Amino acid sequence: MPEVALVLFVLAVIFIAKSVKVVPQQHAWIVERLGRYHATLTPGPHVIWPFIDRLAYKHSLKEIPLDVPSQVCITKDNTQLQVDGIIYFQVTDPMRASYGSSNYVAAITQLAQTMLRSAIGKMELDRTFEERDAINAAVVSALDEAALNWGVKVLRYEIKDLTPPAEILRSMQQQITAEREKRALIAQSEGKKQEQINLATGAREAFIAKSEGEKQAEINKAQGEAAAITSVADATADAIRKIAAAIREPGGMEAVNLKVAEKAVDAYAQLAQKNNTMIVPGNMTEVSALIGTAMTLMKRQPAPAAGPVSQVGPIGRTPVDPA
Repeated sequence: MPEVALVLFVLAVIFIAKSVKVVPQQHAWIVERLGRYHATLTPGPHVIWPFIDRLAYKHSLKEIPLDVPSQVCITKDNTQLQVDGIIYFQVTDPMRASYGSSNYVAAITQLAQTMLRSAIGKMELDRTFEERDAINAAVVSALDEAALNWGVKVLRYEIKDLTPPAEILRSMQQQITAEREKRALIAQSEGKKQEQINLATGAREAFIAKSEGEKQAEINKAQGEAAAITSVADATADAIRKIAAAIREPGGMEAVNLKVAEKAVDAYAQLAQKNNTMIVPGNMTEVSALIGTAMTLMKRQPAPAAGPVSQVGPIGRTPVDPA
């Protein structure tokens, strides 16, 4: 009897161990009953029938990174590229992941390589380096559509490296160097052009400023000369007015005639002194008449009480010696 009890106890422990299953967090287990799909066990404790139910598949529901092996791709312009990448996917339907594909990991890897070759084959070499995002999006779209039947969600695909042949790398480096030298020359020429423009602009502004200064100087000079002429004209007009007023006074006309006679006599005297030839007027009666007029006017002048005698002239009275 003790042996039978021991055997029953051992069988009970084995039964309990086979019946109770604890599923970890972010995992899903597929249970088959008698060879057919029965249930999907979610995280937590579960009880199954030993020898009738069995755990057929265990899946992780976490995001899984999958390295895509490196491969050679041909671009649109027949250039070889060594490309490798990485896929991030997640199991969303454990039942389809168990029965939709015999190996969904291998299927995703092969499909990613195929779609990558197709996407790169539609582009030229230069565009492949610029259109990484477009290539990644194309691969993800194709993978996600195909993986839907596998119970897998492809989250993203990233190209890790694009490696062209060594000859292409050298040509690209030379092209980059030439492009940089071109940009440097363009920048230098633009600087010289701007310098010439600045110099021409400065010279033009300096010439304009100088001409404006000269113009203002001429205007100021003209205004000064006009003011001087106006002042001289005003002084002459004032002198003429004073002479006219003096002539209108009593004895003014006789003073004018006397002054004219004196000037005429002086002029004849100076001509005789400055020339070796004696100049004699053609009509001596004119000289006699002038002298007679002058003597008559002098006799008419009243004798002053004291001091020298004043004589009216064109610009005022001039003292005359009475002797």
